[in-house]
Order: sequence, then structure tokens, then C-alpha cells
Amino acid sequence: MGGTKPIARSKNSVPLVTGGMVRIQNITLLAIAVLFSLFFILALSCAFLGADADEPYFKSILNDVAQNSPGIVLLGENVDVDVDEPSVTLRWSIIGCGDGYVLPGSAGIHESTSCGLPSTYLQIYLFLSSSPNPTAVYDPSQLPFVSQTGQRRNIQNLVQFDSDHTLDVHEDRLYPFDTYVLTSTLRAVDASNATVPIRKLITIDQVSSFLIACTDVDSYETTSNGTQVPSRDLDLYIQRPGQARAFTLLLFALSWMLTHITIGQVFLARKHEEVKPIFKHLLSAIAIVLAIPQLRNAMPDAPGFDGVLIDCIGFFPQMIMSTFSVIILLLLIILREFNAIDDKPLVIRVKAAPKKSVAPKTESPPSISPLRPFILGTKKRTVSCNVERGEFPDCDKRALNRDFAFPPPSPVPSGSSGSTTIHHRSRSSRSMMSFTTFGGRPGSVYGYELSRSSTLREVKEG
Repeated sequence: MGGTKPIARSKNSVPLVTGGMVRIQNITLLAIAVLFSLFFILALSCAFLGADADEPYFKSILNDVAQNSPGIVLLGENVDVDVDEPSVTLRWSIIGCGDGYVLPGSAGIHESTSCGLPSTYLQIYLFLSSSPNPTAVYDPSQLPFVSQTGQRRNIQNLVQFDSDHTLDVHEDRLYPFDTYVLTSTLRAVDASNATVPIRKLITIDQVSSFLIACTDVDSYETTSNGTQVPSRDLDLYIQRPGQARAFTLLLFALSWMLTHITIGQVFLARKHEEVKPIFKHLLSAIAIVLAIPQLRNAMPDAPGFDGVLIDCIGFFPQMIMSTFSVIILLLLIILREFNAIDDKPLVIRVKAAPKKSVAPKTESPPSISPLRPFILGTKKRTVSCNVERGEFPDCDKRALNRDFAFPPPSPVPSGSSGSTTIHHRSRSSRSMMSFTTFGGRPGSVYGYELSRSSTLREVKEG
């Protein structure tokens, strides 16, 4: 008759059930966490998708100029702001919009069919420049053609130029709420030195670390003979974007929180009597001191350490307080080390050979430098002398240094064994000396014990 044997199962193969709910295994939880992390990363990466699908920023502006006021347009396609210099560099593109201003075969700049490269020779003057020479020269005859299409090539060095400007830095110390203002005037003339009106000055509205607000107005300049020369004025207002301000304030708050943690570690370390727990606090405080400058450098496009407001109320006090906390923790470690040395019991056993028949020679105690207690940080704890049976030698009295000896030694009959206990109490009330004499040949010392303890201790012969 056959039988069946149940299949053995391990404990891990059976899911645990608690309160009617099945417990998920650790490997399953790990897989879920990894999938969630990948999903989160992919979701954030979608922010880069579709950036090219938007309409070009300058398209609507160019179409409006071509329809309402044809002429020359200067596009600020790049704004490089250098707060430390302080200066701003504008990269201008020379554009012609409307009938009579577009070079044949060059239309379609920024997807605007009404605008392209200018058709005439131009010289651009920046009135803020002290040089009489033009800031830029545009010559359409130097532009090459594309062999297959016959279109004109848009060569940047031939149709673009840079202009450097100095920033107004009255509010630069208010980082990240600093704002800058720039004003400039530009004028264009043709080959016959006749003024060509500039219809529009426009720049991009945002760069990596700044927001740009641009306004332009018509202006003119009067020459010595009273002639009015048309020009175009530009006003730029530069400030930090909201994201940069938020990240800066968050890093500022985190730095102060870390600083407060170092102060709290000092109060916690004072409660410990051992060195090891204080050493852990010291390591974390040193790590915070090293991390605070990294948080300061992580602030978006932050200025140098020039004493801006956020450093006066943030970085400099944080570094000072954190460093002082590290110093205090080091001093606490040194203090606890000294306390451990003072509280450590000291036991010294010395055994002397049988004394010869020669009369003992009394030696003067060695001279001790008065600086030794300050250098070693310890007090005199050991005394070396010879103790005769039933006697209290002079050297021991000298070594006591005005301390007390009790009870007084009593004579011991010859040939009998006994013990004598001498208690020495120093001025520190923490040291004690026990002298033990044993029965034996008179004039000999077998040994003595010196121990350091907070209580008196007797050593007697058993």
C-alpha cells in the first residue's frame, strides 16, 4: 500500500499574513522602489521635450515691424551678464524688414518671411563708445551664395557684432534680489553717411541666470550746426529669476540649520564624561564646517565673497559660529583626557633586597623643577624611602610635606612578627600611602605598596 509524503516548504516561500494582510517580501519592495525612481527620472526628463515646438521669440516682433514700420532692426540674441566685472555684453544681429530693406535670397530669418539680411551697406555707431570708428560694419557684398539654392549665407561674423556696456551696480549687494539697469544709444548710417532709421531694438527676455526686460524709444541728437540726427535708445532691466531666488534662500536656510546643529552638539557633548561620544560630535561638526562653503558656492550665479548682504548675515557668521563650536569640542576632549588621567588608579609595587649591615644612608630628595607640575599636569604621588621595623624614619617625615601620619608607630618586640599601617593623606585628599613591615630580620625591608585611591586602604600581613 503506497503513501504520500508532503513536500517540505521553507519559511520564506510562505507569505506572512498579519491581520488578514499578506506581507510583501523585501525583494518586492526593492523592485518597486527602483521602478518608482526610474519613473520619477523619466517624468522630469519630459521637461526637455517640446522646447523646439514653440514659435520663435522674435517672429511676431519682426512681422509687426515689417507690416507697420519697415526698416532696420537690431536683435539682441545674446545677453552675457557678468556681475563680478560688472558688465554686460550684447550680441546684436542686423536685420532688415519690409520692402526695400531685405537682401534678395535672404528672407526667412527667425521664420519671418518678411525679414532677412539688410540690402544696403551699414555702419553701426554706439554713442556710448568714445571711439570715432563705427562699432560694426555690414557689407552685403561679402556674403557668399549657396551653390544649390542661390540663397545668401548668414555668416555670423559678417552680420553680427558685440557691444560691451557697464552695469549700474547700486543694488548688487542685495543678491539674490539685485537688479541692474543699462541704457545705451545706437545709430546707423549708410555708405553716403546718411542716417538710416532703426525701427526696433529688442533682446531675448531670459538667460541662464537673469531675466531681461527691454524697452526702446526713438531719440535724436543735435549736431553743432543744429541738425537733428535720428537714433534709438535702449533701456535694459536685469534681475534674477524666481527659481534662482528660491534656491538661494533655501541654501541660505540650510546653512543656518547646519550651524545651529553644531551649537546643539556642543551642549550635548558637555553631558558626556567620556571622550568617545564627544569625538563623534566633533566629526559631524567638522563635516558641517566643510559643507557650508560648498552650499555657498552652490547658489546660482552667486557673486564673490565681497561682503554682499547674504554673506554678512549668512556665510561669515555661520563659519565663525561653526568654527567656534569645533574649537569648544576640541577643548572638551582635552579636558576629559585630563580628567581621565587624574581619575586613573596608580599602583606601584617595589620589592627591596635584604638590607646589608651597613648603616642606612639618608639621601636628600631629588630637586624637582617648579615647572614640572604645570608641564605634566600631575601632582607628586610617589615616595621612596626605607622603613625600619618599629621606626618612623626622618625621610618619611620629610616626604609627607606637612601631612599627617596616624596612628603613631609603636615599637614591636624583637623576634616577633606584626604589621604596621601608616596612612598618608596629602593636601589633594586623593593620595594614600600604605607601608607594610613584615616579620623577619631587623634592619630589612621586604616591600611596600603605593596606591592612589579616593579611600584609605590598609595592607596587613595575613
